[in-house]
Amino acid sequence: MSTFDEELFLKGLEKRKGTLGADYVEKNLALADDFTRPFQEAMTAWCWGFGWGDEVIDPKTRSMMNLSMIGALGKMHEWEIHCRGAINNGVSKEEVRAIIHVIGIYCGVPQALECFRVAKIVFNESE
Repeated sequence: MSTFDEELFLKGLEKRKGTLGADYVEKNLALADDFTRPFQEAMTAWCWGFGWGDEVIDPKTRSMMNLSMIGALGKMHEWEIHCRGAINNGVSKEEVRAIIHVIGIYCGVPQALECFRVAKIVFNESE
């Protein structure tokens, strides 16, 4: 018995690959085992199919929102992944910088410094 909606999963898989890259997503799904696979499937259906699958907010804006929220949470591994995804969705280096400024204002200078550190890694990879 499936724990997720197949239609949302397929929609989510398309959105997830479009933002994070097919190689990254396929690697994560391939590494999933009996313990982690249900979460990978549910997260793909819910976050990417339901959340990202609604067309009210465009992918670029959604990426900018994600950088702000994940940065506020201090989840830097996810922030790095979503920084790459934001670039894929058309977020510019200047826009990333402006997002980090807001993170610094509302979440503190140390968190902004962490975001800058990770963003530099991501931008250096893409150059």
